[in-house]
Amino acid sequence: MPTLLLLIPLISAFIGWFTNWIAIKMLFHPKEPKLILFFTIQGIFPKRQQQFAEKLGKLVSAELVSFSDIETKLTHPDNLKKLMPLVDNKVDEFLRVKLSDAFPIISMFIGETTIQQLKSVFMNELEEILPELIRKYVRNLESQLDLEKIVIEKVSRFSSDKIESLLNQIMSTEFRFIEIIGGVLGFIIGLIQVVITLISQ
Repeated sequence: MPTLLLLIPLISAFIGWFTNWIAIKMLFHPKEPKLILFFTIQGIFPKRQQQFAEKLGKLVSAELVSFSDIETKLTHPDNLKKLMPLVDNKVDEFLRVKLSDAFPIISMFIGETTIQQLKSVFMNELEEILPELIRKYVRNLESQLDLEKIVIEKVSRFSSDKIESLLNQIMSTEFRFIEIIGGVLGFIIGLIQVVITLISQ
């Protein structure tokens, strides 16, 4: 068998790996538009960064972050129950320390029994109004925060280097797999070419 035939699978494997490697690099490079002959070439992500930011902004605001879900979670009885010990401590501190500091004369007439009664009234009232306060706060926050706009601005300001670094961190294994698959497929195609050549002789 001629030596050249033996080299065909290796050459094909190299070409397959190299073309996939080039394709991956062209996702990010060149970062700025380059005029080559009659064509302007730029990496896909740098070129489409604004569109990517807009799509991501819509996805986050519509699908990933829901103020309704946040409101439901915050006003859930189990979560409010976890919050009440902190509120209890603050009310206790107010009645025992801050009220005494602000109105020393009044504190002279307030004993432990009165403090406990006042505290009970405050806590009962707070348990009733706290869910509504949280709902109003979340709705007010929703009207002030444009999540879509925030995401678009943040992502569109990313440098090309940062985007490349982030995607390489997330997809380095997949990129490597694509390169290897290119080499493997190239090798198989080279073997097929060798077999066809030998059969046709």
